[in-house]
Formats: sequence, structure tokens, C-alpha cells
Amino acid sequence: MTSAPLVHRFNKAVFELEEEKAFEYAAMASELAKRGVKIISFGIGQPDFQTPEHVVEEAVRALKAGFTRYVPPPGIPELREAIAEHASEFTGTGDIRPEEVMVLPGAKPGLFFTITAFVGPGDEVMVPDPGFPIYESVVRYAGGKPVFCELKAEEDFRMKPEHVQELITGRTKMIILNSPHNPTGAMCHPSDIKGILELAQEKGIIVLSDEVYDHYVYGEVPFKSVLSDPDWRDFVIYVNSFSKTWSMTGWRLGYVIADREVVKRLSLMAVNSYSCTCSFVQKAGVAALRGPMDFFKEVLSEYRRRRDLAVKLLSSIPGVEVKPAPGTFYLFPSVKEILAQTGLSTEELAIRVLKSKGVVIERFKEAVEELLSAS
Repeated sequence: MTSAPLVHRFNKAVFELEEEKAFEYAAMASELAKRGVKIISFGIGQPDFQTPEHVVEEAVRALKAGFTRYVPPPGIPELREAIAEHASEFTGTGDIRPEEVMVLPGAKPGLFFTITAFVGPGDEVMVPDPGFPIYESVVRYAGGKPVFCELKAEEDFRMKPEHVQELITGRTKMIILNSPHNPTGAMCHPSDIKGILELAQEKGIIVLSDEVYDHYVYGEVPFKSVLSDPDWRDFVIYVNSFSKTWSMTGWRLGYVIADREVVKRLSLMAVNSYSCTCSFVQKAGVAALRGPMDFFKEVLSEYRRRRDLAVKLLSSIPGVEVKPAPGTFYLFPSVKEILAQTGLSTEELAIRVLKSKGVVIERFKEAVEELLSAS
């Protein structure tokens, strides 16, 4: 008896999961680097600063002390307390409790658990477009239907309440917010956040807010968290991470803040998947939150300098339009004119530049000039 290959016997939902392009491009860049091509990557979203020394030292201390065993699935008490205090102060909420915090191996499990726990077949989930590709991927995996809220360049890529309202139907189960936003660097104005939260509460819609870039704010637009709503426990799931602010992408440490009963249920998903988040990494998380933040002033200042320089250089390229982003460490330039002249898709352009020139702004300019002269 001949069976079908294993890959053809997956649950159909598995085929709804998609690759994250940033990792694909990172792999391409790695292969090119092995061949001697000098690569400077502007792709995958991680700081190029080192994890602060006091955070590293605490992880080493925990390892040497033998803190390497299982810990509670929702996180060690010290870290849950530190997160509750930090988030209460930073977002202005003031009263987050440790039992409303769940520690995770990165922010992605928080997104995955929340979407799959609440979304089922036929449910609609509003996602920003453009947006972090994992949102759409997991919604489809859960059997839901992504409904794309277009973020328009002429509106500074803001997710605005009036556009959200137009897309709400009787099947809308969840709205995903991401401000500061990946990949545009845009930020919702405080009035946008307030308006979307009011709509969601009125319609009984869950808000899943991804705020991992909350410290990367340059001052042009004030930051407002969804946790500022006094009724957040009734309809909000908040996701954050240590990856960006403390340059801890490879440490895999994130967290969810939600009503305590939601945290209890999501913790069961942890028990049934990975048991608990790495023990000694959680000790490092405590050191990050309790330790000095002076290092981040230098980080933010350097990224502001890079942002302004990148905008200047990109703006000098014919066919490229770009504005300074008020948050994150991303820019989202328009290359519509270049695509129209060359006949390439955005992905083809990205791969062409990567393979022929490396992802360096000055050399990107050379690549574009070559493409235009050849078309």
C-alpha cells in the first residue's frame, strides 16, 4: 500500500501559514555574504546595538546559580511584577497587576495564542495594510478572514477610526493595532487610538495591540497606548517584547497583558506547547526593567540621525518619495515610479538590488540608476 507523502497529509490549516519575507531576504543575504558579497542589511527588524551589559551579566549570574529548571508557565513572579510596574508607569495605566501579565518566548506567541484563542471560522479580523505579515498568516490559520484596513501615504499611514468604522460588520471579531507601526514607521495619533477603542468597545470587538516599538518615538507624534483606556480589561489584549528596546531579539522574551482570566487561559496554551519561557532569560528581563535606561537615549538619538540621513539620501534618488517616520526604525519609501519604468514588482526590485549591489543606500541609488538607464 502506497501512502501519500507526509507533506500532503497536513491539516489544511497549516498551509495558511506563510513565510516572513524578512527572514527569506536575510537568508539570501547570508548566502551572498558567503560568496564574498559585502552585505549591509536594511531588512529584518532588529537593532544593531548590543544587549545592555547589566542584562547580560544577570543572565550569566542566573546560569551560574543553577537557575535552569522549569518555572511557572505564565512567568516567574519577579518578572511579572516588574512588567506590571513598568507598563503601568510607561503607559500611564497605573494599576496593572502581576496576575494580568503572561511572559512568553517573544511577542509572536502572544499574537499567535491570542488570535487562535479568539478567532474561528467565519470571524473577520481587521489588519493594517501594509502590516506585519504574521497577522494575516495566523488569522487565516485560525480559519478567520483578514479584512485589510488600507494605510494611506497621504494620511501618514495612520489607522484612522473612520476607515475602521467603514470596515466593521456583524462578523468583525477583532481589530489588530500596531503603533508605532511595522513596516511604515507611522504612528496613530492619540485621537486615532481613542476613536478606535471607543468603536471596538461599542461594537463588542476585541482589540489586539502590538506595541513592541513603543520606545522608538521621535517626538513628532505623541505615543498613546491602548492600556490608557480605563476599561481595557474588558476588550484589550496588549502584546510587547524586550526585543527592540533592549536589543534582545535572539533572547526571545515578550509578554501579554490582559484580564487575569484571559491570562489563565492563555497560560494553558503555553503548558500545552512549550511549558514555560526560558528561566534564566526571565532573570535578565527583570534586570532590563529594573536597571538603568540611560543607554536607550544614545540608541534613540542614533536612530534619529540615521532616519534623517536615510530620508535625505533616498530623496535624492529619482522616482523615490519618502517622509521621516515618527516612530520605529523603519522608512517606507514609495518606488512606484521606478516600478512603472522598469516593469519590476517590488519583490523583484528588492531581490535585484540585494543580488547586484547589496542593501546599502548609496549603492541602492547606483542600482536604481542602472535599472532606469536600461529600461
